[in-house]
Amino acid sequence: MDWTILSFLTADALQNGTIYALLALSLVLVFAVTRVILVPLGEFLVYAPLTYVWFLPAEVSGLNLQGQIPGTAWLAAAMLLWWAILDRTNLRRAGLLALSALGVLGLAWWGAQGVPLWLGWLLAILVVLPIGPASYRLFFEPAKNASVLTYLIIAVGLHFAFMGLGLVFFGPEQFRLPAILGGQTTIGLVPVNNQAFLVYGFALLAMVGLYLFFTRSIYGKALRACAVNRYGARLLGISPSQAGYVSFGIATLIACVSGMLLAPLISPAYFQGFLLGLKGFVAGILGGLISYPLAVVGALLVGAMESWASFQASAYKDAIVFALLLPILLWRSLQSQELGEED
Repeated sequence: MDWTILSFLTADALQNGTIYALLALSLVLVFAVTRVILVPLGEFLVYAPLTYVWFLPAEVSGLNLQGQIPGTAWLAAAMLLWWAILDRTNLRRAGLLALSALGVLGLAWWGAQGVPLWLGWLLAILVVLPIGPASYRLFFEPAKNASVLTYLIIAVGLHFAFMGLGLVFFGPEQFRLPAILGGQTTIGLVPVNNQAFLVYGFALLAMVGLYLFFTRSIYGKALRACAVNRYGARLLGISPSQAGYVSFGIATLIACVSGMLLAPLISPAYFQGFLLGLKGFVAGILGGLISYPLAVVGALLVGAMESWASFQASAYKDAIVFALLLPILLWRSLQSQELGEED
């Protein structure tokens, strides 16, 4: 390995690690507040750019999809209507949810008629965004006070359902999306796609935004209270349900924006969300699913390990990355045993 190869591997590790960091931050946020390991987060990441394909002009996408509403809009609308039916005793909330379902379909219809690229970009995020909070209300909230394992089983089942729906909605092929920033910038010996700088910028913005949200805003402090003690937060008038909706909404928003920025670099397909989400989960585990800085460090470690493995043993790169879990889980198991003996 010479300096040139090392430079390319470092650039690749930084790009991948940044995406894993965004997913890991989202996973830690959701787990801290709700004790849910959000396995389907990778699906949200690819749903947004795949929905965007339906809003692109035919000369850009190479497909004649004008006037067709993407399946994600129907899914979001159906979940919001189901939510409205479950909350029918609260007429005001049920009415707002029903109007939101119609609004999602209206935005999707508007985007499918042909809109500027920047507007279609935003509409794709808005169409997919409700799926996150609705997933919490429909699938996780009914299992109140369930164990982490029960939530994990539900999350895995939801992941397979969303992945199957992605195949139905978008088909098996990959799609090439236009970049916001085209061209490349050479740093040292490495040509870096300008689009990657947007990914880095958003990662930095998300980290700073989450810090300010949790330390300066009332909603952020309420989420922190729920993360520390749900029962104590309820006694103080903080609704754990509302905290769950907010945490799922923030995580879904981060995943959607990340997917939109990453899409021109990877040509998204329905099946890509699983591996991306799983590697974000590995990064979150390295941070203990409790620490945001450690999750970011873990994500960069996962990116570096994946980059090194792709050069040294490309056929086993995913296995090597997932093997990082073994020493961490073993250490935590031994640590829990020591705590049990002390008790």
